[in-house]
Amino acid sequence: MASVRNGYRERLVLAVDVGSTVLRCHVYNQACDVIGRAEDKIQVLNNHHGCAELDPETLWQQFVGVVEGAVRDAGIQLTQVASLGISTQRATFINWNKKTGEPFHNFISWQDLRAAELVQTWNSSFTLKAVHGSCKCLHFFTRQKRFLAASLINFTTQHVSLRLAWVLQNMPEVKQAADEGNCCFGTIDTWLLYKLTNGSVHATDYSNASGTGIFDPYLMSWSSFLCSLLSIPISILPPVQDTSSSFGIVDPSIFGTPIPIRALVADQQAAMFGECCFGVGDVKLTMGTGTFISINTGNTLHTSIAGLYPLIGWKIGEEVVCLAEGNASDTGTAIKWAQELSLFTDFSDTEEMARSVPDCGGIYFVPSFTGLQAPVNDPYACASFMGLKPSTNKNHLVRAILESVAFRNKQLYDTVLRETSIRISQIRADGGVSNNGFVMQMTADLFGQTIDKPKHTDMSSLGAAFLAGLAVGLWSSKEELKTLRKSDVVFTPQAKWKDYETSMNSWEQALQRCSNWYNDHGGIYAA
Repeated sequence: MASVRNGYRERLVLAVDVGSTVLRCHVYNQACDVIGRAEDKIQVLNNHHGCAELDPETLWQQFVGVVEGAVRDAGIQLTQVASLGISTQRATFINWNKKTGEPFHNFISWQDLRAAELVQTWNSSFTLKAVHGSCKCLHFFTRQKRFLAASLINFTTQHVSLRLAWVLQNMPEVKQAADEGNCCFGTIDTWLLYKLTNGSVHATDYSNASGTGIFDPYLMSWSSFLCSLLSIPISILPPVQDTSSSFGIVDPSIFGTPIPIRALVADQQAAMFGECCFGVGDVKLTMGTGTFISINTGNTLHTSIAGLYPLIGWKIGEEVVCLAEGNASDTGTAIKWAQELSLFTDFSDTEEMARSVPDCGGIYFVPSFTGLQAPVNDPYACASFMGLKPSTNKNHLVRAILESVAFRNKQLYDTVLRETSIRISQIRADGGVSNNGFVMQMTADLFGQTIDKPKHTDMSSLGAAFLAGLAVGLWSSKEELKTLRKSDVVFTPQAKWKDYETSMNSWEQALQRCSNWYNDHGGIYAA
């Protein structure tokens, strides 16, 4: 058995990562080797345009299945597992009956657009304008950054806030239960914790809470102001704990033995931790279902004017690390779509296809199946190819899609530079799309910076493992963790910005042509 050395049974860590497309479980030993793994595809239910849900019972069965599968693959006994860490996609939520534990509805995914019209109504409302004005005055007199942040707030469909408000407005059963004190709210981490502990623990951590849009990171608590503004009963929200701490014990009836749960963490913050981006100015670029760029801002929360979001990266004891984050929703989504259209057979083929043509032949792709986020911030933008010609072939189309990923990366990176004014210390990339050398090299060229890609790109899982292992003393410090992360490829700039400037300017014109499409053509996001 690989986990037994000289008669000594190693202490191990289980890490489960619930992503937007794949649910994975890894078993790590103290050397940070993956000795067992299992995965399953996340089943997103798209009942109609704009709707994106997950079935909670299916997700729970998949969770149990990948844990059991990884343990079998490792050939270990669960009694060797010192702790469990869970990383989850953020802002996907559910409400359930406090007495029975039965869900009132499916998970509402962070990709769900049914609240788009509500978002638009709120962002153009007199109420929000009054909030902005009042908070500007309060900031002028107090100089407190939380008032400056509130004066700039705009809602998006990706945050829980207005999607939860939409649920309370459109699902009477949830509203009634909330009013009666019989409703529990939770993001995926909270629901899984509730299930794992057989209903005894209702909790979340600071990283997940800060990604909901209803948490005040300046006060490190749920925002009573926002809850009041949006008529969200604050009583339904879970208590918030340190990211690396005790979240209870897995009920023995589930896996046959109790397992300490020692970390809950949001997936992007988990990837940041797994990449060992522990210093101010460290940047993490994750390219998975979407692209997420995060910069470590230390213990200072960033106040954005262009769509970067201030987040709690993690809280461990007295240490609180803050991040500023921007994202683009449709990275892996666009690539998967192209594969389903048979533009290519396997993702590994796309790099060679892109390099087989000298350029994209004047073709530009707008990756906007769920709108354009920072710095464009247009939930009504549409996806499109522009510049199609009779001479256009699959290679041109594939190259245009890959180039759009790099161009969006550049937009996000420039926003980080412009808004934070923090000197970049290092850039590390992960996620499935980071395995594409064409995208990585073009991104390094556009950034004019070296980008380090790790040997293993499942960094959300590794981050959850690191946090769970630290909590039980499997690893002693973050300095030790740095020695465990291994680089695979370092991409250095091979071309200059001027070589891409004309193409990117044309691509940005294509973005403008696609702006506000669904709003101008009779919104299609209503339930």
